[in-house]
Amino acid sequence: MTEDPIHTMSLTRRNTLKLLAGAPSLRLSRATAADEPAIPSGPFRGTRESLRDYRIPDWYAKAKFGIWAHWGPQSAPEYGDWYARNMYIQGSRQYKYHLEHYGHPSKFGYKDVIPTWKAENFDPEHLIDLYKKAGAQYFVSMGVHHDNFDLWNSKHHRWNAAKMGPKRDIVSLFRKAALKRGLRFGISEHLAPSYPWFQTSHGSDKTGPYKGVPYDGVDPRYADLYHDYPETYQTPKVPWNVEGVPASWKRTYFMRIKDLIDQFEPDYLDTDGPIYFEEWGLALVAHSYNRSAKRHGGAVEAVWTSKRPEDCAIGTCVLECERGIVESIWPNPWQTATCIGNWHYDKEAKYKSPKIIIDMLVDTVSRNGNLLLNFPLKSDGTLDPEELRILSEITEWMSVNGEAIYDTRPWKIFGAGAEAPSTSQKDPTFNERNRKELTAGDLRFTRKGDTLYAFSMGWPENELSIRPLAEKGELGAGKIQNVELLGFKGKLQWTQDEAGLKVQMPRDRVCNYAAVLKVMGA
Repeated sequence: MTEDPIHTMSLTRRNTLKLLAGAPSLRLSRATAADEPAIPSGPFRGTRESLRDYRIPDWYAKAKFGIWAHWGPQSAPEYGDWYARNMYIQGSRQYKYHLEHYGHPSKFGYKDVIPTWKAENFDPEHLIDLYKKAGAQYFVSMGVHHDNFDLWNSKHHRWNAAKMGPKRDIVSLFRKAALKRGLRFGISEHLAPSYPWFQTSHGSDKTGPYKGVPYDGVDPRYADLYHDYPETYQTPKVPWNVEGVPASWKRTYFMRIKDLIDQFEPDYLDTDGPIYFEEWGLALVAHSYNRSAKRHGGAVEAVWTSKRPEDCAIGTCVLECERGIVESIWPNPWQTATCIGNWHYDKEAKYKSPKIIIDMLVDTVSRNGNLLLNFPLKSDGTLDPEELRILSEITEWMSVNGEAIYDTRPWKIFGAGAEAPSTSQKDPTFNERNRKELTAGDLRFTRKGDTLYAFSMGWPENELSIRPLAEKGELGAGKIQNVELLGFKGKLQWTQDEAGLKVQMPRDRVCNYAAVLKVMGA
């Protein structure tokens, strides 16, 4: 088995120290105008040219699996994602629920939902224990969603969890628990599109007894939550289109996310979109990397994600595919972010099966990716029984097969058998809905040094045949020295010839879902 041309994308300590040595002293750069972002000097500047020198750190390339808590005031009704927006859209599922359980949004708005989120049973220590046991190498806390509510003790925004709702600094508590257990800590922020996203709060019913009565978003006392829209603002057709937002919002976004970075110095920051607002967003990326370099003696350990492939083509950041997968082996480490159900907790949600989740994890890692999996918390901060069952199934499988996941690299091909959903590397998002459960005939591969791991994505009956591992095949697998089955203590019977590797499988399963062969070659 020969080495592939893909190398771990890490910025070496030596090169980063050179950058630091040639950089100005760490002081606040002077902005030439109030509407320009200012960050302390460091090895990176807030320009695309400078950020091309960034390389993805080793820890992230090795981690492969992270768990995310998509949680906040929108979890209070336990009725799904985008509640704060959709409760102001007459006729929507969440509008109807809100009307029945809280009243009309002109009288009981999102500002009134926030105090009902009390997180009374929130135990971050217990949750992180569960996630680490399940094999997560990094944990990601929500920082702020489109609802414009900060989950930390924000210096620039009164609407935050330390002062309202649970009156606890959620991000700080999660960070402390994760770092205590040796996990890398990350934060997701979804703030930039809040400006167009929340415009629905300024509307009114179009029919019925409240026709024309403004929702509470128009009340100027709450403009810092619902936004103050100038008459010149044109609402975009899609709520994530940030074109046309005022410069004041860009600066607000910059100050709050900079505060998030300054207070918590996350190893990972997920921005749920592209790098927003060009120089403002680029300055935040550079600031995150510079803080990391200062903290780690010159080595940049921080990760920033973007869903725009062009942002990630050379250096800069990590490509994230929301609920999707790339077509083949990606040249740099990348990530798929998905959820077992809906992003925010929904008591009516149908969850992915443990089988589908394991399939996604293996399929992603075989293509040089990481899986970030969201377990939405209930309003009180706990997981429901079905979530606990799914987490337990993942824990059991990872306890047997984790060595074939962590610290691995792709092989020459990601797999054989039935392919993953057809997609394009230019637009690999939201294609998971097309995937079906993989079977024993679907093979996936990872490697670690001279060891190859071959995954049969279902339990094979009797014999497993792996054609790509032919001794003199076109992939050049070479002569195999030994084959083991992870979790099986006995000795396997196997043969290798020009037709491939054939393995006689034990009758009794050693784990549910994918079976993993450990193949050692010359």
